[in-house]
Amino acid sequence: MSDQKSALPLLIIKGKKISLPIIQGGMGVGVSLHPLARAVAREGGVGIVSSACLDRLVSKRNGKKVNTYEAAYEEISLARSAGGFAGINIMLALGSTYEKSVKGALDAGADMIISGAGLPLSLPAIQAPGDTALVPIVSSARALDLICRKWERLRYRPDAVVLEGPLAGGHLGFKLDEITLESNKLENLLPPVKDVARKYGDFPVIVAGGIFTHGDILRFLKMGADGVQMGTRFLATEESSATPEYKQAVLNAKEEDIIVATKPASPCGLPFRVIKQCLSFVRERKPKCDKGYVLLKDSEGKYSICAAKESNETYFCICNGLLSSAGYNSDVEKPLYTVGTNACRVDKIVSVKTLMDELAGRVAVPAL
Repeated sequence: MSDQKSALPLLIIKGKKISLPIIQGGMGVGVSLHPLARAVAREGGVGIVSSACLDRLVSKRNGKKVNTYEAAYEEISLARSAGGFAGINIMLALGSTYEKSVKGALDAGADMIISGAGLPLSLPAIQAPGDTALVPIVSSARALDLICRKWERLRYRPDAVVLEGPLAGGHLGFKLDEITLESNKLENLLPPVKDVARKYGDFPVIVAGGIFTHGDILRFLKMGADGVQMGTRFLATEESSATPEYKQAVLNAKEEDIIVATKPASPCGLPFRVIKQCLSFVRERKPKCDKGYVLLKDSEGKYSICAAKESNETYFCICNGLLSSAGYNSDVEKPLYTVGTNACRVDKIVSVKTLMDELAGRVAVPAL
């Protein structure tokens, strides 16, 4: 059992008193849906759903077509249905569905919107957030300062910030040659980001990327973090909506199997951490992009450009691969398995309650 020294403190964000300072990462596509987020919320953390491709996933589940707004509204409502706190992760890189996801989440009463994969400079301007906390994701103090200065003009300040280091899964906010720099270790990024947060009102700083144990959480709290965000540990839970094959791939992964993909790379242009075996299929089929979530604007301002449409030598199709990892069209498309750098340490699939008891220090666990 935990003692006073190892007990975790409350996390307070926009007046919300969260029992445990643990935010479950919004893993897309389709890993973080309402069953996972609801379970985490029920256990005292913050459950987060991912907005990525949510309209297709909810449409398939319901057997009828829903749009982006309706999907975000439904998933947030279900995630909050058992009590506790739940929100949504909305990637700026999903530009064509971004604003509709924000509006659906706000109207459903999401406790927070976490937004990264780019700098969400205009997030507060989309719709009055009400009681919903707006939480940008950054990888540097400079990025946070830029967001704060922009949001000041919109008469808003971040309600918290997620500082994501280079050990996270999926898209990373660093150039390839920056990932291993000593200066970019999470513990070295934290102090200057904390300074910026104090400068603009002393809002909470949540650290993410490579955090795995109760001891890790305590270490970063002692360094000045107010809470943590964790993805991979929650990927490997019974309530996670990842396919059984995805979860087994995590269990099977060794340290050398976890790589940052560069050739081929994500069409977003950001480094992308993944299990290397799932990249072998990319050059086996012709380039295609028929889902259209990760699109850039063309000269007319329309979302129509995707590098994966043109080349399978340099880029992989992220939409189809990640949808397959959630069981969508997996019979025709092979999956992409994104993980954090510590996925090789996962040795069993557990319930969210078991995991939260471990992370909160409520139960003794063997050293990992």
